Amino acid sequence: MELVIQPSGRILPVAAGANLLETLQKHSVPVSYSCMAGRCGTCRCKVLEGEVLETGREAKITNPDDDQYILACISVLTGSCMIEIPESDEVVVHPQRILRATVAALEDMTHDIKRLRLQVNKRLAFSPGQYATLQFTPQHIRPYSMAGLSSDSELEFHIRLVPGGRVTSHIANGLKVGDPVRVTGPLGTAYLRTRHDGPMLCVAGGTGLAPVLSIVRGALKGGMRNDIHVYFGVRSPVDVYGTEWLAELAEAHGNLHVHIVVTAGNDNPARRAGLVTDAVAHDWGSLAGWRAYLCGAPPMVEATRMLVKQKGILADHIYADAFYPSGI
Repeated sequence: MELVIQPSGRILPVAAGANLLETLQKHSVPVSYSCMAGRCGTCRCKVLEGEVLETGREAKITNPDDDQYILACISVLTGSCMIEIPESDEVVVHPQRILRATVAALEDMTHDIKRLRLQVNKRLAFSPGQYATLQFTPQHIRPYSMAGLSSDSELEFHIRLVPGGRVTSHIANGLKVGDPVRVTGPLGTAYLRTRHDGPMLCVAGGTGLAPVLSIVRGALKGGMRNDIHVYFGVRSPVDVYGTEWLAELAEAHGNLHVHIVVTAGNDNPARRAGLVTDAVAHDWGSLAGWRAYLCGAPPMVEATRMLVKQKGILADHIYADAFYPSGI
């Protein structure tokens, strides 16, 4: 049987029962991967024709009439099919690692956001915008996005404290400088696409600012000259943080434009009032040719995703890792 790879059009001979990721690697097809266990989402592909069996806790047959997206690392080829994989300029390969770290600093950024800095025993290679799983104790485990770059001497995370949250209560009341933390990563597909030369839209809600900072820092450090528009939305003035970092970056780089949007009670004329989606809708008639990075709570991410699609950004050029607060 045959496996057709798009957009290259390559045709690969394959055997029934072969793992998709292993098949792609065997034939030197560039494809992103990390965890190799169906957790990180990095090796996501699209089924255009035929059927593929995606294994795991809830195995399912995927075909173009169903959910088209699969994870190559846990997918088995059952017949001839056509698969679309990300273009080669979007491929990242950072094998997942487990690192030992210690708490270097834990600072208050707002009334309910803490900045956690970790000193790691080895450098964690990751692409700007990815995240890692932090294990503070066997009972306190949670994914958080990096705010810096893999070249930094420390890993930085921004953590919103949730009332009654099991993990965040431990971070707020039990975590101390010097405590050990296990770091597993990198994870996530909302990473910076470095070869895109068109405008970039980065929308952050709350601690979604962390991965947006990583993306912006990575783009600017890498010499990308794209126009970058950052929209940072918060509920009220007391939720604003990190503006000094954004201002410093914007002052040093003329292609970075920052918009702070406060939903209610805005008392600063330099900031905008209302919803972050309203600000984006007001500013842009068409976003055709743009790439969008959306980071924050699921309702904000989904509303912004719908908006930017309506304004012309292709679905495959919208990168989002929503923050799910349940059970933290």
